[in-house]
This record gives sequence, structure tokens and C-alpha cells, in this order.
Amino acid sequence: MSLPAPSLKTPRVVIETSLPAGSVLHLWLKALTEAEASLAISIDGQSTANPATDRKGEFAFAAVPLATGGLTTLSYDPTVTALSVAYAFHPDKVMAEGITVLHHEDRNAPPVTPDSYHFRPPFGWMNDPNGFGRFGGAAHLFYQHYPHGLRWNTMHWGHAVSTDFLRWTHLPMFLFPADHLSEKDDGRGGAFSGSAIAAGDAIRVFYTEHVIDRTPEEQIQLTAVSQDGLAAGASEIILPLRPEGLNLTTDFRDPYVFEGPDGRWKMLLGSRDKAGGVVLLYESSDAAGSSGWTFIDIIHREDRFGMTAAECPCMVPVGGPASDPATRWALIFGLLTSRDPQTGRRNLTSVTVGRFDGRSFVADFEQELDFGSDAYAFQAFVDGDVPVGIAWLANWTDVSKKEDFQTAMTLPRRVLIEGDAIFTPPVAAVETLRHHLIDETALAAGETVDLGNGAVEILLTLPAEGAPFTLSIDHPDVAFGVRLGDEGLEILFDARTGKTTPRYIASGARPSEVRIFIDAGSIEVFADNGRWTGSKRIPSFAAARSATLTGSVTAARVWQLKL
Repeated sequence: MSLPAPSLKTPRVVIETSLPAGSVLHLWLKALTEAEASLAISIDGQSTANPATDRKGEFAFAAVPLATGGLTTLSYDPTVTALSVAYAFHPDKVMAEGITVLHHEDRNAPPVTPDSYHFRPPFGWMNDPNGFGRFGGAAHLFYQHYPHGLRWNTMHWGHAVSTDFLRWTHLPMFLFPADHLSEKDDGRGGAFSGSAIAAGDAIRVFYTEHVIDRTPEEQIQLTAVSQDGLAAGASEIILPLRPEGLNLTTDFRDPYVFEGPDGRWKMLLGSRDKAGGVVLLYESSDAAGSSGWTFIDIIHREDRFGMTAAECPCMVPVGGPASDPATRWALIFGLLTSRDPQTGRRNLTSVTVGRFDGRSFVADFEQELDFGSDAYAFQAFVDGDVPVGIAWLANWTDVSKKEDFQTAMTLPRRVLIEGDAIFTPPVAAVETLRHHLIDETALAAGETVDLGNGAVEILLTLPAEGAPFTLSIDHPDVAFGVRLGDEGLEILFDARTGKTTPRYIASGARPSEVRIFIDAGSIEVFADNGRWTGSKRIPSFAAARSATLTGSVTAARVWQLKL
């Protein structure tokens, strides 16, 4: 008598965790067959919920509140159901405790960087910072986010909070794209970049909704209010059309809302015309900024790079309060597709400083924000009496539709003015990252210094302004370092691909002190308190192994950094 063949049925995937009563689960499910995708949720063995979807094109979101607490089990059949992300949180505690990620797939997994000190999302793709500000006493960082993969796709807003701009608590997904944009993973649009302002105890956000091939406008401006600081409410259209008569392209995005020197809400938007990038100014007569937005004028133009679009504009007062007519303002924006013919760097970010009366802007001087050019979509707000900003530590030139791409945000930076120069040093709290001093003699003596886990700060004090040196970093995957010479301050970088690499140089820089932060996937350089700042993404999360210095320095100290 023959025995029955063994069962080849795929076992169910089971996820277990203990959760208190009142917790909420956020899940994203997708059907893999014609059968309905479903996930069974039980608490202490008792069936509690069974979210399901028949959507096959893209993951469908489900929020499941749990009335009771205990051992919570999530299970599903992986031949029928795909689960992209699952996390849990308690609404009363999440601002302090954050979310608990229960599941993600390999396709949206974060890099394994246990000693890293830069902000990264808990899963998925990230680009521009959005709505950077302080609300309810905490610093809030929203960001462009696609939760289901490590490549750009339909945009959401992720969310995190911090007390020091360095140690971040991840919060639930804040802003979702329109339902029709989430039916397929085709990147047709979503909730693009924007900003946030306080609305009493609530947070009002402004953002661009982008839909490819929508007529008459691909990009329109929306606003939404979050009463609890955790999720945006219903969105309303505030600017359905571009201003007429300016021959603008369809680029019309990234609303940055701020209080002007006249006490009224202002909005900057990035666009372009046939000559180049332009920054548009709007004004609202509404004290809440919820309506009444009218176009004032083009307040700035950048046409030296051809038809580049101005993106992610922001404007902050520097060196004094916004209400003081003597205070100057820094207008910061990215130039998409721009290329510096001298260095080959792409997608540059410009800082233009001038006088702003609330309706017109008269430029005094300009400079580049970051000579490494991997500090894109910089967004700042006035925190107390000094602007603080943060940027995406990447460059669109390096992004590929065919390859995964994981990034971080830059270290947060102050925006200061001294004479006719903008300084962007890191916030003072970065000194709290110093875990222990690795070295204060060997590097200065020309010896090779082991960098431990690779997360370090190196502080070089030079004997004279512009005194030459070369700092070489030993890394398993790329060659990089920092050099100061006759031509200026330079981040040396070679990805060892055989391709021509742009030159990352601050021409003419002659600093007397250089501060270098190395982390998994990045190097950031701040010279003379941020008078010259350079950021470069490294396409590897392997740790830098050691550093060697040639040239004369007065002092060289190396700290191991740790959150």
C-alpha cells in the first residue's frame, strides 16, 4: 500500500508581539492571485480582525484599532497575500515611544547601520525633508516617502519627532496620496514636497499634489490640518492653477509657507519658464493661511544653467528678527538638472541673500549652499532666534529607476550670516554625539589612526589660513578623503567605477579649522564654522577603517560618535 505524498502547502507567516489595549496596527496588504488577500489578527488566541483586499496593483492600507491587549498574532498565507509593512503604536504614547515595526520585506528593508547617527526612515524610500519645524515643543521632520520599496514611487509623507534634531522617534505615516494614485505602483504622482505651520495647537501642512498627464495642471497646491500631530486630516485645494501670462512650464511645486516681515503668511513656489528657474511669491489675507492665496510676483530668477527648475524654495531671516527692516533674508532653493561646467557637479543649491519687505526681494549677494552638492531640498525654519535647516543627503544624478537607493538626511545645520557670507555649521547638539576620544596625537604626527566603527568626527586646526593638508580615508569600497590646497577645499571621491567623477571643491576656500563627520554612507565637511560646507553621499554602508593625514596641523582630534 502506498503512503500519501507529503503536503507541499506553504506554511502561514506568523508574527507575534505583546501589545497593550488601545494600540493601533497599520498594515499594507496586496493580493498575489485572483483570491482576496487577507491577514488574520488574534489577541490571546481570540480572533480580533481580518483586514482584506482584492487590490493587486499596489499595497492597500488598513488601520486596525485593538480594544483589548495581550499576545497579538498576525498571520497570513504568503502564496495569496503580500504584507509590505506592519507597525504598531499606542496613540497616547507614540510621541514619546514611537512606532514598533513588526514587519517589512527585503525590498523595503533599511540598511543595517547600528552605529549610524544620521536620520533614516524605518523602511522604504526617502527624499526631500518637508514641514520641518517645531510644534508643541518638539522638532517635527516630515519627509517624502515611499514605504514599499527602495526606489522612488508614489509619494507619501513620513514623520518623526526629536528634542535635539539628532535622536529621532519614528511616528505613523502622516500624509497619504489620493486613493486613485495608490491603485498601482506606477509612480503617477502623490503627495509631493511642502511645509508646515502652527495652527493653534494643530499643525497645518501645505503640499503639492502631482498627477502625471492631469489637465489642466499636473501640479496643484493643497493644505490639510492635523489636530493630533499624528495624521493629516482631509486635504483642500488652495491653488488649482499656475499664474497666467508668465509662460511657465508645468513645474509648479513645493509650497514653503512662512510669516513675512509684515506679519502676513507668504508662500514660495518653485517653477521654470523658457529661460530658467523662477521662484514665485504668494500671499494670504487669511490669518490662518487656509485660504485667500493670491499671486504677487516672481521674486527671483536663475537662468545661468538653461531651463533648470527651481525646487524646494525656502526663505528665512538671518542675523536678526523678521520684523526688523534691517534684517536680511536668505532665499535657498535647488536647481534641478543644473550642471556646473567647471566641476561637473549636478543639481546645485543656491543661497541668495537680500532685502525682503514682504512683497519684493532685492538680492545683495549669493553663494552655493554646499560644495559637495549632496545636500538637496534644504528646508529651514527659525528655531528661537536662529534658523535651523536639514537636507536630503543625496543627489538626483545618482538615482536610478533600476536600482535600490538608500539615503539619509544631512546633519541639521544653523543658518548664520557674517558680513557677506552665509555660514551653515551643524547644530551645537552634535557635540553630544562624541562617545569617546579616539586620538589627539597620532593623526597629527602622520600616523594611521583606526576609526573603530567608522562613525567619527575629525577636527583639524591649521597653523595658518589655507595651510595645505590631505586626509586620506581607507574604506573597503570607495576612495575618499579631504584636501586643502592652492585651489581650495575639496572632498576627494572615487567610486572605483571607472566613470569620470565630478570635482567637489570650494574654490578659493582658505579655512583655519576643518571639521569632518564620517558615517555609514556619507562624509560632511564644515570649515570655519560652516563658512564652507560640503556633503557627499557614499554608495556603501561599509565602515571607514582608518585615516592618515599628510601636511602640518596645529592639532588633530578624532572622536568616536554614537547616538
